Amino acid sequence: MNQFRTFAVLAAASLTLSGCISLGAAEPPESLLTLSSTATAPAGSGAVTGTEGSEGAIAVLTPEVPAKLDVLRVPVNVTDTEVAYLQDAVWIEKPARLFRRLLGETLRTRGAALVLDSDDTPTIASQTVRGTLIEMTYDVPTSSVVVRFDALRTGEDGSVTSRRFEASESGLAPEASLVGPALNRVANQVAGEVADWVVNGD
Repeated sequence: MNQFRTFAVLAAASLTLSGCISLGAAEPPESLLTLSSTATAPAGSGAVTGTEGSEGAIAVLTPEVPAKLDVLRVPVNVTDTEVAYLQDAVWIEKPARLFRRLLGETLRTRGAALVLDSDDTPTIASQTVRGTLIEMTYDVPTSSVVVRFDALRTGEDGSVTSRRFEASESGLAPEASLVGPALNRVANQVAGEVADWVVNGD
């Protein structure tokens, strides 16, 4: 009898969790998630390189990602050793490219440097920003979204500096309507901190 009760409790918990996350493929939702910058450069703003007094160009490269982020789904860290995907949460584009453009747009608001955040670069950059986007996920044990980025900055003199940036927001149910906006907020926080670090050089 005790074994039956234990099985029933475990089955109920599994059903509750399965309503929020998925281990397999699912039909695409009616809407898709994206990242939008909360700090945008105004219309008419721009930058010029190669002239006296102008700043050099900054190239933002697409970050490396672990396999769980190299998809259009939002990863869910169920435990330290188990990953699932959030039901009805699908990115319009892979997270690495979304974060690259977000960081590029944020950098444009920080100074007069020309920012290159696409694969078609018309000039050679004096600084390069790259790295690894380790997390852009929902974490079940803490009911939070987490964005973690290990940044590498290459300066004009060839020196390379690294720094880890991380932001999170807790108290969230595993629902796409809540997780999507929260990921956008924390991704903007990380992008802002990275941009300040690149521009200030500290």
